[in-house]
Amino acid sequence: MPAMTEPKLISGNANRPLASAIARRMSMHRGMNVGLVEARVERFNDGEIFVEVFENVRGEDMYIIQSTSNPANDNLMELLIMADALRRSSAARISAVIPYFGYARQDRRAKARTPISAKLVANLLTEAGVDRVLTLDLHAAQIQGFFDIPVDNLYASPVFGLDIKHHFADQLSDIMVVSPDVGGVARARDLAQRIGAPLAIVDKRREKAGEVAGMTVIGDVTDKKCLIVDDICDTAGTLVKAADLLMESGATEVHSYITHGVLSGPAVERIKNSSMKSLVITDSIEPTPAVRACPNIRIVPVAPMFAQAILNIWNGTSVSSLFETETLVPIYEGMYSRA
Repeated sequence: MPAMTEPKLISGNANRPLASAIARRMSMHRGMNVGLVEARVERFNDGEIFVEVFENVRGEDMYIIQSTSNPANDNLMELLIMADALRRSSAARISAVIPYFGYARQDRRAKARTPISAKLVANLLTEAGVDRVLTLDLHAAQIQGFFDIPVDNLYASPVFGLDIKHHFADQLSDIMVVSPDVGGVARARDLAQRIGAPLAIVDKRREKAGEVAGMTVIGDVTDKKCLIVDDICDTAGTLVKAADLLMESGATEVHSYITHGVLSGPAVERIKNSSMKSLVITDSIEPTPAVRACPNIRIVPVAPMFAQAILNIWNGTSVSSLFETETLVPIYEGMYSRA
């Protein structure tokens, strides 16, 4: 088997702009052109997915870039079929780069007769021939344990920390980081520690899924610029209510930093008309035209971080080094100052 000389990238249809951006960043790092392997990922008239890889991948180190975002089932099947095509084409190693890991919210049995769909997806990926998974801000960290293959879970908080220090450079003493629920405290605390800010919590009670019965702020947010931190924003209903509650509790401004902008249904319109001054998301999910046009939504790229992570996996160096802000400063030098 020939040696794996260079990492090779291939993309499904879920987020091709991100895949192309990762390839461009890797080209900058490597000093040589890194392109996407030519392939066609198409559908028959009845919706069946067909994949054909046009380049020789025998003995290669392959990275499939594919978020399992909306339509989640189609994008997941694309990923599985691409992995199968590469395995049957004798690729030496197949890594699934999944910026947004769908079905992650179904990570446990919250009540009787319900599935653990995240575990099912882990089994499907492994059986399809995936040897390693690289993802971003898993909804639940224990999902890594659903796999019997290596899983590298990157974090958006170091990048968000750079963004906050850049955009709130003279106002850091007024910042209050807010977790929108008790379950997200660890994520919010990590970001608060990175920027040296205090932490508050919005305690919410649900009567049933998707409906919030009541909300309370734990902590004093009076005269503070509040930054709500979470991993997923779906319909934005809870997020908008939390922002309103913080403003009623004495906050001067409310901004939100959310890793995965699912933004389904009425989400964009809700955010546009909300009391939030800004919502910052990553491009782990390809933004729709409505998202890009929304005046108070801003997008932070994750391609530089993923490009470096892929190179680190390929050459056998530390991926966890990307958890540190100092490591990301030179990677994001074009966007944020070193200050």
